[in-house]
Amino acid sequence: MSSSTFKVLSLIIFAFAIVQITRAGDPDILTDFIGPINGPVDPNFFTFTGFRVLVGQNNPPPAFKVLKATMAEFPALNGQSVSYAVLQFPAGSINPPHTHPRSAELLFVAQGALQVGFVDTTNKLFTQNLQTGDMFIFPKGLVHFQHNADAKNPALAISAFGSANAGTVSLPNTLFNTSIDDNVLALAFKTDVATIQNLKKGFSS
Repeated sequence: MSSSTFKVLSLIIFAFAIVQITRAGDPDILTDFIGPINGPVDPNFFTFTGFRVLVGQNNPPPAFKVLKATMAEFPALNGQSVSYAVLQFPAGSINPPHTHPRSAELLFVAQGALQVGFVDTTNKLFTQNLQTGDMFIFPKGLVHFQHNADAKNPALAISAFGSANAGTVSLPNTLFNTSIDDNVLALAFKTDVATIQNLKKGFSS
């Protein structure tokens, strides 16, 4: 193989790899949509009514709550690379640090105010105080949080994802409500086993 031919092939392969990286996400489907295995495909299949409970709701939930419209709750989203979540924040509540391994998150504050932030791979923290009508983007896979710092008023936000199943990994729950060895956690957090065990007690109920 000549040097020029090798260079051309290398450029083609490199360009193809770049395209694949930029297109990374839910896999493309070869049909218009993915219908149910059993049952008819009619307009009801493409309709989600799970957010109707929010209409006219006057009292916020007692603790932070998420209402999801992913492919688990709304099967018509399978293959469509999109999903939603409604985040309800009572006064003073928090959505603890977490990640979404398969999608970025675009958050819109529909009511109240939120303090939000994420940490990039260089450990730099980006925070912002959002007001009603503001939007914020959390890049794919990065640790982030949302906090309603208002001690009196609730907040509500709507999040859009570029995946039908973005996934959520809650850091506190993953670290302290699984079977990771106490000694491993104590070493990782530069503390003692007793402190780790006390932290785990808060997640055992």
